[in-house]
Order: sequence, then structure tokens, then C-alpha cells
Amino acid sequence: MTKDHIADAFETIARLLELKGENPFKIRAYTQAARALESLAEPLETLIAEDRLTAIDGIGKATGEKITELHSTGRLPYLDTLREEFPPDILTLFDIQGLGAKKIKVLWDTLGIHSIPSLERACKDGKVASLPGFGEKTAANIIKGIDHLRAHAGEFRLGDIAALAESLLEDLRSHPAVNLSAIAGSYRRKKEVVHDLDFIVSSRHPADVMEFFTTHPLVANTLAKGATKSSVILKNGIQCDLRVVSGSEFPFALNYFTGSKEHNVRMRSRALARGWSLNEYRFSEAEGRELLAPLPDIHEENDIYRALGLDPVPPELREDRGELDAAEKHTLPALIEWSNLRGTFHNHTTASDGRATLEDMVAAAKDLGLAYLGIADHSKASFQANGLDEKRLAEQTARIAELNAGEKDFRIFTGIECDILKDGSLDFPDEVLATLDYVVASVHSSFTMPSAEMTKRIIKAMENPHVTMLGHPTGRLLLTRDAYQVDIPAILDAAAATGTIIELNANPRRLDLDWRWWPLAKEKGVKCAINPDAHSTAGLQDLVFGVGIARKGWLSKNDVVNTQSLAQITRTLQEKRARR
Repeated sequence: MTKDHIADAFETIARLLELKGENPFKIRAYTQAARALESLAEPLETLIAEDRLTAIDGIGKATGEKITELHSTGRLPYLDTLREEFPPDILTLFDIQGLGAKKIKVLWDTLGIHSIPSLERACKDGKVASLPGFGEKTAANIIKGIDHLRAHAGEFRLGDIAALAESLLEDLRSHPAVNLSAIAGSYRRKKEVVHDLDFIVSSRHPADVMEFFTTHPLVANTLAKGATKSSVILKNGIQCDLRVVSGSEFPFALNYFTGSKEHNVRMRSRALARGWSLNEYRFSEAEGRELLAPLPDIHEENDIYRALGLDPVPPELREDRGELDAAEKHTLPALIEWSNLRGTFHNHTTASDGRATLEDMVAAAKDLGLAYLGIADHSKASFQANGLDEKRLAEQTARIAELNAGEKDFRIFTGIECDILKDGSLDFPDEVLATLDYVVASVHSSFTMPSAEMTKRIIKAMENPHVTMLGHPTGRLLLTRDAYQVDIPAILDAAAATGTIIELNANPRRLDLDWRWWPLAKEKGVKCAINPDAHSTAGLQDLVFGVGIARKGWLSKNDVVNTQSLAQITRTLQEKRARR
């Protein structure tokens, strides 16, 4: 069992213990162990083999023994016993936005509610509103949360299924009967939310591949098994389709099943103009059309585009948003690559709500090959995140100066994620912000303001010369919380006018600002910072999702400030203040 599976199991234990009303310290032990597992810098197998689990901060003797048991056997009788004390569907209530363990315990203890349908009925007949500590507003919000959950049923965040998808792809690629393999569909196009996974492989022995696929350990249920196509449900609930084609068909199948549908329609139209028919298997002569050019030889996917008079279009851009016109005119941008990143900002430590120390975050950034790292812990208004006051911020700044004194080719930048208060003012006065290398200004409260007020609030903060970046500009949490109402074009105009950098928050739960807005930002000359909003060393690796969204937003290396060298970014961080 992997560390992620064990972390999920520990989260479940913590929730069930909360529902039992257990000792908070016992509950916290499991949540801390889960966080520690997520942040491991070494393989779990190594730590267990060398009996070093309990040396990890957050893992004690009891939790360490349970981790070892789960890892070696895949089962934990303690968890099984806990599950038996509650109806199996009670954990689904945690999926409803704004509904935590305390409220779920009250609902279960007083009304016997243990499922979403029973909760919905109790909300609608007034039983929930009558409970102490609930009320009509809470009941209405629960209904809203249930509706939101249903609207997004069958959807999965890109970051939540990436490791599983890549693991299955690697296993297919390693199979002796597989020659070529790839993941297609919206996953390949780097959509922030996907509904299913589409695998394409070429093989001369499709039956062997299908048997391997449908019996894979990640598969929970087989929906269909055919000669060239099979569909399964993986253990995390996502549907996964596999198509097996010949080597000559592979480029066409990969292109077709990558999509989007609108992009494919445009491609087929260009083929018809030449007298060709294009489908998921080949080019052929179009019935009833004059053949205006010989059928081309296709060896790889890019040959399809070249045959149609186009530059190859990167998968991320295939959304029928002008990419084929640009490909015809040779004006497609050279999209940013992961290797272009030199550093990043908006990272948290244990000083606020992070799970790794400053020193550990720096070491992890170096391991990723970065040349600089910005630390932006929460400001004091974010009390729920243990935000820093002026004294603690000064102490952190001093510690960073000490660490920088020992560095030659790496720099730690001092920063803060400063709350934008309801009136647009900032959580720290200018004289405090002036002591820092940069400031990420973010909204963390009063999400329901009307669009005009929210827009005014954010722009006021951006006009402060000490604000370097706007963090997660719409506040959305994918599949959990909708973006707050805000006029994005007006925000981008303000960013251009003030020289404020807009964050592309790479956390897979956010991926904010949305990729659909980046072409407009680019047109206005607004610069992007790809930031992971990392709360652990592992969180730094979320940068890869940010790069995918930046590519989808048509961004090149020059559009993203943290592709700059250390010397360049030092000047960039000073530019806005210099405008004053």
C-alpha cells in the first residue's frame, strides 16, 4: 500500500474518531501522521526497512506501527473496527462543502442522518434548521453544497488522478506486447477537471493487452472487454478506456482521441478541402470529393498537422480557440516548459500552516534544481492558518538572512501572503511590507461580496506599491468552491496599469487564474508567476500542474517571471516599488 493510500486511511480514522467524540489529541495524531506521509522526502519502504519511521516529525510509535501494518498487509483491523461502528455511507457527508465532523456528529446523534439523501430530506422538512447551532441559513447552505456535489459528480481534479494515470501508463508501456502507448483525452490536453481517462496503445497482440488491462490491480470493476476496446472503473472511481490499434493507426488514434471535439471537426474540414477523409485510423479518399493532393504518409502525430498545411499544435491548445489559424500562419507560441522554471514564490512553512520547516523547504527547492525560493507564510488576519504577526515575521526575515549568508548560488526571498481585508486595505502597514522582498496579496474572507465591490477591493490592494503579486485571483477550489464574483478583465487592466504580477496558483485544487483568461492577460502585457502555494516539500512538485495550465493558456517562457535568472528576478521584484 502506497503512502498516499495510507494517508487517506489515516484521514478516515481521524474522521471516524471525531464522529465518536474521541480525545482531540488522539485525532490530531492521525491527521499529523497523514500530513507527514504526504510530505515524505524519502521512500516509505526505506524508512520502514531502516526502522526510521518514528524519526519523522508527526509520526509516533502507535501511528508508525499502523503505517507499517498497512504497508505490509494492505489491511488495518483497527480501521475495520471503526468502520463497523457507523453506516458505510456516513463518510460521504464529508464531501459536502462546509460540513465538518462536528456538524455531522450532531446530525448522526440527533437525527440518525448518515447519507446525502437522508440529509437532503431533513434539510427540506426543517429538521436540520431546528437543531441548535444550525438554523435556516445553514440548512440552505447544505442544500447548496449537495447540489454542487451532484453537479460535479463523476469529475476528477487533474492533480488527483495524475499519479494513478501515469502509473497505469507506465505499466502498459512495460508490457511486452505493447509497442507505443499514451494517455489521450482531456488529461493530455491538461484540462483542470477530467471525467475519464483514455489510453491508446499499439500492439500486435491486443488480447494479451486487454487481459493485462482488465485484471490490473488498480481496476475495481470491468464495464466492457472487447477485442480492441475495454472500459473499466479504477479503484478511485474514474472510468478508464483502453483502445488497442496497429502501429500505423496509432498517430491517428492518438490525435483523434486527444480531441477536443471542436478541434477535430476543424481538422476534418481541412482534410475534406484536400479531398481526404480523416478519422481515428487513417487518411483516405473522401467519397464524392475530388482528390486534390496525394494521400500523405504518416509516421507520427505531427505529420498529420504538416499534411494539412499546419504547424504541429501542442495538445494543451487543442480547444478550437484560434490554434489552427495560428498554426496556419506559423504564429503558435513556443510554450513554456517545466525546465524553464528557475524558482517560485508563495510557499508556506511551519511558521504558519505549512507542514515543513523553512530549512526543509529550501532543501526541497534545491533538489528540484531551483535557484531561488520565496517564502510567503500567512499574515495575522488568517488566524485559522496561524498567520504571522509583525514580531514573528521579523524573526522569520532574520532567519532567512542568516540562511542567505551561507548561500552562494541560491537565494531565499522574504515575503508574506498578506490578506486583502474587506475594504481593500492590507493586513500589514506599508512600513512592515517595505521590509520584505515581495508581497503576495490574497483574499481569504468575505467571499460573497458583489462583483463590483470585490473588484474594487482587489484593485485597491493592487494599487499598493508593495504588492508584487495577486494570489489565487478568483479564490476557487475546484469541485468544492466556486470562484467569487469578480471582474477579471478589470483586474487584468489594473495589473497592467500597476505592474502587479498575477499568480497562476499551481495547487491542483485551485489552478487559478483559469487558463481561459491567460491569453487576455498576455495581450495586456500582464506577467504571470507560477506558484505552487506549497504547504509541504511535496507541494513544490505541483509546479508541474501550473506549467500545464500555463501552456494551456498560451504562455511562453517570457510571459512567466519565475523563468528569470536570479539576477533578473531580483530586479523584477523591485520594479513596482520603483514606479512609486
